Amino acid sequence: MKHLISAEDISKEQFQEIYELSQQVKKALREDRKKFSVLKGKCIVNLFFEPSTRTRTSFEKAGKFLSADVINISTSTSSVKKGESLIDTLKNLDMMHPDVVVLRHPCEGAPYTVKNYINASIVNAGDGCHQHPTQALLDAVTLTEHLQTLEGKKITIMGDISHSRVARSDAILFRKLGAEVFVYGPSPMMPRFPEAIGVKKLSSFEEVAQISDVVILLRIQLERQSARKVFPSLREYAELFGMNKKRLEMLKPDTVILHPGPFNRGVELNNDVVTSTRSLIFQQVETGLAVRMVVLSLLCGKTEKLKEEIDG
Repeated sequence: MKHLISAEDISKEQFQEIYELSQQVKKALREDRKKFSVLKGKCIVNLFFEPSTRTRTSFEKAGKFLSADVINISTSTSSVKKGESLIDTLKNLDMMHPDVVVLRHPCEGAPYTVKNYINASIVNAGDGCHQHPTQALLDAVTLTEHLQTLEGKKITIMGDISHSRVARSDAILFRKLGAEVFVYGPSPMMPRFPEAIGVKKLSSFEEVAQISDVVILLRIQLERQSARKVFPSLREYAELFGMNKKRLEMLKPDTVILHPGPFNRGVELNNDVVTSTRSLIFQQVETGLAVRMVVLSLLCGKTEKLKEEIDG
């Protein structure tokens, strides 16, 4: 794998390899093994044009735990503020010989464009409303760890679907792994043609509760919505579509909850949901670090070395 730009890039066989190795990495991290020489001499550049906490930090920690040299660049401190184009920024960085560039950009398709101008591998850390493949990976790994398999499982994604790169990436990967994917939320936040991303639209929370083995909650993407109001208020959204104790109790007994973060307490979920034993939200964060360590090793052709160091 040269680049990881879309969930489409991940085969079922590759997912299984990433899943198994990420489990070994998680075990090592829990045993307080936080330094491997796997990527010693390699350079990772994190180039983020949008805010991020979990994704950027976990990629930084993943690189450092693997002994790579990690450089973090944000828009506010880059020459983009002086008018430099994205392609020129990447071409200049490429002349400094990085091995991997982790790119987050507000424009859909940005990673596809820049990969043609540089030698380094590109990891898409989010491009507008389009894709976020490592989030899909960590979601799928988290669920596989909990459920053993996604084959035949029914997964419902709730919230602002039309503006969510997580929903698109998750739907692609979950379906590859044998799951059936549904969406539910306010009509203005639903994709016009849900079948285009391989999902089915549900019309009520009662349907969600009846069929779902997994419910993934999404934040309202206010920064990606147009000036027109797509819902009256956050309070009304919480009342009609937020996950609370009452709705939690309506779910099947074994149904689990995910959220890619950041989550807004009191809007798409409340404290009862965050602290529930059904919630795998914080496990997702831990899994994300392990998955990104595996992805960086994979792109640098060092997965065998990672396995050897873990076993040793």
